Amino acid sequence: MVVIRLARGGSKKRPFYNIVVTDSRNPRDGRFIERLGYYNPMASGQAVKTSFCEERLAHWIGHGAQMSETVARIVKAAKKAA
Repeated sequence: MVVIRLARGGSKKRPFYNIVVTDSRNPRDGRFIERLGYYNPMASGQAVKTSFCEERLAHWIGHGAQMSETVARIVKAAKKAA
């Protein structure tokens, strides 16, 4: 199954997440099909907290990809804030 989920990056105690499309059997930070955007929970001031391509997100959902609960929550909050 193809899923849209977070892949962790960044250093210790400074997380940074990429929003990626991947096969559900791949490891969390492993190979992915496409990077859709990012989520930076440590953003402060003028820094952008969330950025993703809505067109590509809709494309993958239209082709049957499932969003993880966390990604769904982040996308919902980003659309509400915009």
